[in-house]
Amino acid sequence: MLGKQITFIKLFCCVSLIVFFKPASAQSNNMLTEQEKQDGWQLLFNGKDLTGWHSYLEKKPGKAWQVHDGMIALNKNSKSVYEDFADLVTDSEYENFDLKLEWKMEPCANSGVMFYVNESPKYKDTYETGPEMQITDLSCLYTTDHKTISDSRIHMHRAGAMYDIAAADTEWVKPAPEWNQYEIIANDGHVEFFQNGHKVVDVAMWDYNWRKIIARTKFHQWPDFGTFRKGHISIQGTEDGKLWFRNIKIKTFRFGPSS
Repeated sequence: MLGKQITFIKLFCCVSLIVFFKPASAQSNNMLTEQEKQDGWQLLFNGKDLTGWHSYLEKKPGKAWQVHDGMIALNKNSKSVYEDFADLVTDSEYENFDLKLEWKMEPCANSGVMFYVNESPKYKDTYETGPEMQITDLSCLYTTDHKTISDSRIHMHRAGAMYDIAAADTEWVKPAPEWNQYEIIANDGHVEFFQNGHKVVDVAMWDYNWRKIIARTKFHQWPDFGTFRKGHISIQGTEDGKLWFRNIKIKTFRFGPSS
């Protein structure tokens, strides 16, 4: 009898340890710590629904944008139409900010995070106004003729780059289907990209050199590209593959980051 009691106590203790010592990551997704709240961080995704988001030039998110298990999921199929997966944009606009998020994808998927997007009917797509931090699989990237190559061969198109504008000098991206962390800091025209904690892009916007760079890219055909100093955050849905996002949060500041 005593042996059974001891066995039961051991079993109870093991179960208690499993319950009370869950991995921190499982407990903290889509939540802010008390310190983050004090520092001014705000969640852009609550982990439950797409409150605060809508599809570009639409009133609500398209049907391909869904929420599952605390993640924003882009699920396109052969029957999906453009309105279903049009780029997701925030309801609010942002000027100076620190944006953080996590993403993962299926192999060979492609997407991006854009900022300073102007949502006017005069612009058909988000990329006509907003610069993009590229999201793509480390192992492959589709070219214009649909061939698959290593994304590292096109430095300004690989993961972490400011697409077609500034290369990510070193690629710290984790391959599909691992989670990656992105951070974009935009402060009075000074823009920094961080990939899994490493700075990969540092660019000054709106000066003569910026305009000179844009003139050499495909974005020269849209005169207002990269000129807005306030705009929406956008997640690209119009490219290939399935993607997942979580832990999307932002901190805004007027005269530069305080910490």
